[in-house]
Amino acid sequence: MDDLRFPIGQFATVEPVDAEQRAHWMEEIERLPEQLCEAVAGLSDEQLDTPYRAGGWTVRQVVHHLADSHMNSYIRFKLAVTEELPTIKPYYEDRWAELSDGAHAPIELSLTLLKALHARWVYFIKSLRPEQFECAFIHPEHGRAMKLNDALGMYAWHGRHHVAHIMGLRSRNGW
Repeated sequence: MDDLRFPIGQFATVEPVDAEQRAHWMEEIERLPEQLCEAVAGLSDEQLDTPYRAGGWTVRQVVHHLADSHMNSYIRFKLAVTEELPTIKPYYEDRWAELSDGAHAPIELSLTLLKALHARWVYFIKSLRPEQFECAFIHPEHGRAMKLNDALGMYAWHGRHHVAHIMGLRSRNGW
């Protein structure tokens, strides 16, 4: 049986990362809001409040999580470019998903936020010089530097990963 936690597989780094690969990931990040809107189109509140897998988040929580996570990522990118190897602030994404806005707010709030956030994020990353993708931040939970080259790939994967959660649920339930 497929692992419903990782419907597209786990993230794997790519070496080396060249301009073509970065452009591909930027396009994926740019397209995510539209793909997410398509993935949730026409879902009822009952469907939005259905977990994508047993013990997993609801579709609603996944949508809000994407907004939370990608806001943090945008800030991490800017910190990495403007500071020397900053240590970023992690957050408890599971606890955020349980807060009222993550568990109950209308998804339109996060869909609208993601459209604007991704437009701004993509504008920013497309302005970076190739050497700036070598800038990095420290994630205290991992204890190592993460270059923007790797973070770009990880967040492109992250969007596809969660859209696949929703699309898999829709397919399994015949929605």
